[in-house]
Amino acid sequence: MSDKILVRLRNWIGGAGLSEGARLPPERELCATLGVTRAELRKALLVLEAEGTLQRHVGRGTFLARPARSSRSGSIDQTIAMLAETTGPIEAMQARLAVEPEIARLAAMHATPRHLRELRRLGQDMRAATTWSAYEALDGVFHEIIAVASGNALLQSLHRILNGVRLVVVWRRLNTSAPGPEPNYHSFAEHDAILNAIEKRDGAVAEAAMRAHLKSTLALMGAAG
Repeated sequence: MSDKILVRLRNWIGGAGLSEGARLPPERELCATLGVTRAELRKALLVLEAEGTLQRHVGRGTFLARPARSSRSGSIDQTIAMLAETTGPIEAMQARLAVEPEIARLAAMHATPRHLRELRRLGQDMRAATTWSAYEALDGVFHEIIAVASGNALLQSLHRILNGVRLVVVWRRLNTSAPGPEPNYHSFAEHDAILNAIEKRDGAVAEAAMRAHLKSTLALMGAAG
């Protein structure tokens, strides 16, 4: 899932005139409206549910929990596009290192059981990914849900910008030759360490685990030249 698909869904919700508690159209109809696949739509819905914008009920559908702010999302999308023009992969990772360890620390304090379940499921899905594009999408959602779980709206918006930029400038250079991650791919264990610390409410360990994860990715980028 690209950040553009998430923004497209946010903007559709913001412009659809839905009131709080309104039910969204069926997934098939939304896919046709937005021009996305069902898998892409479901990942975007997962992020908005984690944020609290949507509520999903099995057998009943997806409902608007609170109005989406399409103008804010559009502004962030423009910021991502502008920064991606002038930011290199190393700069993007350095910025993430400055922000995401603190986000992980806060997530250990504020994550809900729903956030934890979603993160655990995403960890499993990443291991099952058979292409790098599928892994990339899941990895982006994993980190975004940690930002949502931090409980800090400003850090969440800042992370959306960082995540959007890195999708453009980092992933287009990494791991493009292989069909998908190997079973021993370093990020799997690193994601587990981050999640385990968040589940144990250990902010210091979560912060350190996130920093170690980002540093290993940065080192991999340096080795790749």
